[in-house]
Amino acid sequence: MLIPWLSLLYLASFLDRTNIGNAKIDGLQEDLNMTNSQYNNTLTIFFVSYSVFEPLTQILLKRLRPSVFIPIIMTLWGICMTCMGLVHNYEGLLTARWFLGITEAGLFPGVSYYLSCWYKRSEFGVRVAIFFSAAAVAGSFGGLLAAAIAKMKGIGGKPGWAWIFILEGLATVVIGVISFWMVHDFPDEATFLSDEDRRRVIRRLKEDKQSSAEHEEFKLAYLWASLKDWKTYTGMVIYMGADGSLYAFSLFVPSIIKGLGYSSTRAQLLSVPPYAVAAVLTILIGFTADRTGKRGLCNICVSFLGIIGFAMLVGKLAVSRCLTSSP
Repeated sequence: MLIPWLSLLYLASFLDRTNIGNAKIDGLQEDLNMTNSQYNNTLTIFFVSYSVFEPLTQILLKRLRPSVFIPIIMTLWGICMTCMGLVHNYEGLLTARWFLGITEAGLFPGVSYYLSCWYKRSEFGVRVAIFFSAAAVAGSFGGLLAAAIAKMKGIGGKPGWAWIFILEGLATVVIGVISFWMVHDFPDEATFLSDEDRRRVIRRLKEDKQSSAEHEEFKLAYLWASLKDWKTYTGMVIYMGADGSLYAFSLFVPSIIKGLGYSSTRAQLLSVPPYAVAAVLTILIGFTADRTGKRGLCNICVSFLGIIGFAMLVGKLAVSRCLTSSP
């Protein structure tokens, strides 16, 4: 009842924040007369507003029901996404990306907290892995979708990259509206549960020493406790390392592939296979971590796999440059 639709929401979220990489190789930067620095600014400003507003959105989630909060922010970021296809200059794109970051900020941390209100800690990892694998599916699906939408170049007097933003934004708005009926509330308020099922969910979580199933209120003491906990900052450093690599790949892989000598359409299509493999591996690692309880070891092993992959990429680019510069 919960995971499939929430995964679809995150697929749309990740697709909307990274499709600018697909739009770039279809002429976005040239059409808006942007320098490389300006393009990088449009990438960065999303994460500035996203990170600043993440904590604030979680307060709103606690005050509102998930069935109201999540559909509202999704509809709003779909509108921001559509507006990105209507801009005519760098300043317009920068503004749209800023508001896209604000409106998307509540989904990932919100759903992570929301799922913790339903599942025991020993069951939580694989559910979040399935949810997060939607990011990899979005990367795979995004390349195929962008290659097809870019063929609309000239329709309505708009370039292909604009249609990527417009159509994917409108699709997000539709999904957001449907979410008013598809996203359920916390266990103590979820209408699809019977009274017996509701008691069972709450009892299981209390046995796991969790109280969040009963929609606990926000307390400032919890915030200060987390800020004083060294594990909070250790987790931040680990996640920064993971996300730095993730977004460097997802935002630039179409450009990297095109830089190796492929056409725009072929570069879009060649970005698909890595994400397909990543989706499978994400779920496999989540399942393994839950079954073994060795979450740290699983993280370390996958990090080494990432290091090997990036080393191979650097080597490939170095060889490509040598071949290009040789007489």
